[in-house]
Parts: sequence; structure tokens; C-alpha cells
Amino acid sequence: MVTSGEPEVVLGLSAVIIAVTDDVPRVLTVGDGLRGLPTGTLDPEADRTIEMALRRWVEEQTGIGLGYVEQLYTLGGKGRSLDPSLRLISVTYLALVREYGVGSGARWQDCYGFLPWEDFRSGRPEVLDSTIVPALEAWADAAADPAGREARRERVEIMFGLCASAWDVERALERYELLYEVGLVPETGRTVAEAQVLGEPMMLDHRRILATALGRIRGKLRYRPVVFELLPPVFTLRGLQHVVEALSGVRLHTQNFRRLVDKGGLVEPTGDKNLSTGGRPAALYRFRREVLRERPAPGVGLPGLRTSG
Repeated sequence: MVTSGEPEVVLGLSAVIIAVTDDVPRVLTVGDGLRGLPTGTLDPEADRTIEMALRRWVEEQTGIGLGYVEQLYTLGGKGRSLDPSLRLISVTYLALVREYGVGSGARWQDCYGFLPWEDFRSGRPEVLDSTIVPALEAWADAAADPAGREARRERVEIMFGLCASAWDVERALERYELLYEVGLVPETGRTVAEAQVLGEPMMLDHRRILATALGRIRGKLRYRPVVFELLPPVFTLRGLQHVVEALSGVRLHTQNFRRLVDKGGLVEPTGDKNLSTGGRPAALYRFRREVLRERPAPGVGLPGLRTSG
């Protein structure tokens, strides 16, 4: 029961809907002006389950019928609603689809437009060395005591792969949260000159949700065959590698990747070839579903990561 002066609690649902098109990881956004993720609320009377509610209003808002979905996590912090009379508790979901036309107001956008520091495929992102690392180093040096400075430096190095630390593709959320804490993204509401160059903002905490989804996908690449949700029924090994690279944000060693895919029994040849490559015809493959029964963790893995040019 809501008493006078207390905000009404509403159960909301947000969906991170990801596709990979022309080697670009794309997220479906909605809204006028500042973009956001497709978002709706649970109708306690009409919706039998939360997931059914999610599927219903996503189709209503965007025209997309969802296939693979999984729950990400639940957010309940204050100030998450544009309406101060509401306390919005949101259950967030990740959905993987193949891109197709969407309804009015919905738009596919490059995930790395929102999180540009996460894409190493063309080399180390320029924004890291020009803006992010200097700002984080200044933040670390501003700690009140030596122990605090050391703790901050260690956190920066681990999150952003500096000094002896390697770049960990799965830490997408932790990197965003550190940038938020330091005030380097416009969602903080702080006046920071560098904020506007650190990727395109999203409404409320939707960019944080997107970073969570990206980290989740990257982790699952190692132990679940989720990547095949984003591919057509038949594909080339190069096409498969490009999708994995798009999601992980790094280039992979081709021979190592193909050996891993072959060793894992993840795909099988169709006997046909792709004749439209413009060069030597490439063999076509399909996902080998029997691997789901044969192995407890049938992921493609991320071999041979390279985070420099």
C-alpha cells in the first residue's frame, strides 16, 4: 500500500535487443531525442508472466517478435523514473536477434557508438589515451592519502588493461561504472568537459544496462553457443569469426579460432559453397545442435586476443 507522500512502486521491464549486421554489433533503441532501450511495465491483470509481458510490449513498440531472451538483472535505485511520484523497479533482459525492419520510432544503432572505448578491432580506441586514461590518472592522484591513491591506481589499471594488466573484454560494466563514478559520462549530471566525447548518452541508466548486456554476451561466448542466434542458418567460418569479433571488440587469430571451433564440434559443413565472395568460394557451415548434448559448455571461446592494431 502506498501512503501519502511515498512514491508508487512500479515494475518495469527493459530489453537490450542485440543484432550483428555487416560486422557491427547493433542495439535497438527507441524514443525521441535522447535514445533509450525498449521499456514497458508489467500489467498485473493481463500479463501471465514477466517474460510474456516483455515479448508483448517489445512487439508493440518495435514490431519485433523476440526469440532468445534471458534475464540480466534487476535495478531499483532511486531516481530511475522521469516521474518523481514513481519508484521504478526494472527487470532487464537480453535478447539476441537477426536484424530486420522495425516499427516507427525504433532504430538500430551501433553499440560502440554508446561505448566507444570497448572496440579494439581497429586498434586501441583513441579516446582511451586522449581523454579517459589521463582523467582516471588525475582522479587516482587526487586521493587523500597514499593508500587511497594506490587503490585507485590499481582499479584503473585492472579495469582498463594498463601496465601489467591485460584488457578483459568481460569487464564492460565495471569500466562504465568507474567512468560514471569519476564523472566522465553525461549521465552523472555533472559538468565535465570530456563527458560529451565519451560516447553517445542514453536516457536514465540505459547505457549502464547496455554495458551489462555487452559484458554478459562476451562472457557467454566462452561457454554457450549464443553467437549462433545472430547468424543465418548457414554461414562461412569467416562470417562466424567476424560476429564473434564484433561482440568481443577484439580481433582473433584466424587459425586458432578455426581450430577451436573444429575441436569443439560446434559446426558441420553443409557441402555447399558461398559463390558470392568475389574470390575463392568459401565452404558453408551450419550449427551442429548435437553439441548441446555432448558438452556442458559448448562456447566458441576467445582465443588469441589482440588489443593493439
